[in-house]
Amino acid sequence: MRKPIVAVVGRPNVGKSTFFNKLIGKELSIVEDTPGVTRDRIYAETEWNGRVFALIDTGGIEPSSQDVILSQMREQAQIAIDMADVILFMVDGRAGMTAADQEVADMLRRTGKKVILLVNKVDRPSQLPDSFYDFCELGIGYPIPVSSANKLNFGDVLDEIVDSFPEAGGGEEDDSCAVAVIGRPNVGKSSLVNALINKERVIVSPVAGTTRDSVDTPFTWHGQKFTLIDTAGIRRKSRVYETIERYSVIRAMAAIERADVCVLLLDAQDGATDQDKRIAGMAHEAGKGVIVAVNKWDLIEKDTGTMKRFTQRLQTDLPFLGYAPILFISVKEKVRLQELMAMVSTVSENRSMRIPTGQLNSLIADAMMMKQPPGDKGKHLKIYYASQIGVRPPLFSFQINSRKLVHFSYSRYLENRIRDVYGFEGTSIKFVFREKREKDQ
Repeated sequence: MRKPIVAVVGRPNVGKSTFFNKLIGKELSIVEDTPGVTRDRIYAETEWNGRVFALIDTGGIEPSSQDVILSQMREQAQIAIDMADVILFMVDGRAGMTAADQEVADMLRRTGKKVILLVNKVDRPSQLPDSFYDFCELGIGYPIPVSSANKLNFGDVLDEIVDSFPEAGGGEEDDSCAVAVIGRPNVGKSSLVNALINKERVIVSPVAGTTRDSVDTPFTWHGQKFTLIDTAGIRRKSRVYETIERYSVIRAMAAIERADVCVLLLDAQDGATDQDKRIAGMAHEAGKGVIVAVNKWDLIEKDTGTMKRFTQRLQTDLPFLGYAPILFISVKEKVRLQELMAMVSTVSENRSMRIPTGQLNSLIADAMMMKQPPGDKGKHLKIYYASQIGVRPPLFSFQINSRKLVHFSYSRYLENRIRDVYGFEGTSIKFVFREKREKDQ
């Protein structure tokens, strides 16, 4: 089940970015007392009472403004509203209700979605401003007084948000493997989707950025169900000139989030660019299965060592993706596309692999005998017990004596030993180190 999406919307300078930053506990959105400073949506995950959800901060909405920047922000916020399951509509309790607030409220009512009205800048809950009750006239429900600055009533807001989500595990389960085709514009993502399903389902154009949205295409390969997600190409921020392409970045991120396996499509003529590395990092950090597919291989002049040298260069450029298989394909000539789909199936299975606890502890004990754990001031790391506590991606818990003794190099050593025996090709492996007095949550 995908993570619910919550969008924070409202006119400029009502405190949305401060609210966003306080809620996620990070300074991701610029906070400045100037209308219009947040010009791009910011996307982050947060959690409340065990429910994880995505939060989107938006630029302010000025419904009737003809200003270019404000009109772009209005379109940007509309994209967030379309994506959202729950909308937080924030207004300014000090300034009182404005005509712009009423127009935004009209826009939100037409969505038919759950809207929670927040009256911000209420620093003293015992002394509500006279304007507070004016917001009841918006017809969105009874407003919740909040203060982004001091987190007033954040718990009530979060309770209301989570209560608005569908029940976890509810609804019909989709047993297909979701595959997101990700990469820079014009590397052949839509052509790959079309080649795999043998239909011209997705527009293919030599113009970079033709695909503006994410398109889901279900199909069956060798009896296994898949859903292909063709994402809009992700450009470097400095290259995003068109408003609509700026919005496509967040959609691509959302597509990565709901995918099981990401196929990072590279152009063989360019290799791995800095932007490719950033895109790969998104998939890696999200814990998704990753396959690197080098497209347009038919255009490369080759000798007996070309593929090996290209592979070595990619491993240097993408060191954090050492677990990801690399395939050299030609979408145009349909070369190795069957191998690609076979690898997608394998990676999907590997993400769900479980290691029996007894076998895991035996493996770890042997690894510790072969290489002594690191120490500090005569005290060495001790691993008392290991278990796999999650899948998709595989998550391992280690009960130890002290977290301070866990070195990155030894963690990587243990990961390599696990991979030597069990493979886990195409999927990241995550470790949690807990001191002996802690219990698994």
